[in-house]
Amino acid sequence: MVRGRSLGPRFRWLWSAYAVSAFGTWLGFGAFPMLAILVLHAGPTAVSALAAVGPAVGALVAVPLGPWIDRRRKRPVMVGMDLVRFAALISVPAAYALGALSFAQLLAVSVVVAAADITFTSASGAFLKGLVPPEDLLVANGRFESTNWTATALGPPLGGAAFALFGPVTSVVANAVSFLLSALGLRAIGGGEPRPRTADRLRLRDLADGWRFLLAHPGLRPLLLNAMVFNGLVMGTEPLLAVLMLNQLGFTPWQYGLAFAVPCLGGLAGSRLTPRLVAKFGRHPVLVTAGAVRACWLLALAFIPPGAAGLGYVMVVEFGLIVSCSVFNPVLATYRLEQLPADRVARTLSAWSVSTKAAIATLTAVWGVLAGFTGTRGAIGIAGVLALATPLLLPRRDRTPAQPSQTVPSTG
Repeated sequence: MVRGRSLGPRFRWLWSAYAVSAFGTWLGFGAFPMLAILVLHAGPTAVSALAAVGPAVGALVAVPLGPWIDRRRKRPVMVGMDLVRFAALISVPAAYALGALSFAQLLAVSVVVAAADITFTSASGAFLKGLVPPEDLLVANGRFESTNWTATALGPPLGGAAFALFGPVTSVVANAVSFLLSALGLRAIGGGEPRPRTADRLRLRDLADGWRFLLAHPGLRPLLLNAMVFNGLVMGTEPLLAVLMLNQLGFTPWQYGLAFAVPCLGGLAGSRLTPRLVAKFGRHPVLVTAGAVRACWLLALAFIPPGAAGLGYVMVVEFGLIVSCSVFNPVLATYRLEQLPADRVARTLSAWSVSTKAAIATLTAVWGVLAGFTGTRGAIGIAGVLALATPLLLPRRDRTPAQPSQTVPSTG
């Protein structure tokens, strides 16, 4: 086992660009719900609608972009999407400074950012597959995962503190600037990128190619269904947690950020441990076990007590959830890239992202309405009970062709 294996300078530039945008994104964690709640005085249904409409409409806008990405070099697409996200986000502090910020603008910006997120993710997955040898994909995805959890640990408390000390749009500015810096990092990668072979024109049937591949694949089909339901339940309750903690339990913005930040240290540990677990136990057992364990934690969030005990309680529950997710995610991402043909990576990743974001948007809207009848705790509890059934959607055995034996290096 080789420790600290280098994946080359071009990967380091890609990793650096990812890191700066990840830190910016997590500095802005919860910024739109907090703006809606504390500045625009929106209620639970409106906050859930804000979290639902943006991803839903953004996913719809992104549907034709997957086949379009497959016909273009990926790095310019990634740079373009970073610039689009910068422009959309910087409009929020501009409007706030002019006294013109509205709920409608937050909705519009969330749509643009959601569509750009899907497009960037699809292009970056295809770019990574061409940049890194197959035997290094798990290491590369592990490094992205560990970076994401590091950013998650540091970003929210800093963003919450910035919200309290410097004003409600400070973290949005930081998020916008991070995308600008990411675009500069991507430009610095250099090197050639072959122009993809393309058909003469985009055909209507090309829009469904990604879904046809996913639904026909015996391994990816159940994993997609699992991701849609599990991610939808977890993310669909996020606005309700914000309302519960910030309004009903009286947590301050910095406490809210801290509650979700400290447990992310477990995510850093889990993602670094993943290659060793796969080397020892095999990819499929690790995938299924981590996928089952991560389903056990959401229900506990319906019972958050007030005060300092509540803060500690959330940290413990989130620690368990995050450790299991940080093992599951890089294994899934690597397996998915291994199964995708080179000429349809972007469109299939786009189909995956559209499907999961649409599920998140739908369940967020449903749970926002449900909370109006059952209360926030009741709605979170129902989501937690349903999450316990999501392991049934995981593939019970690895039905895909066996991969060649690899010596898996550790992340570093």
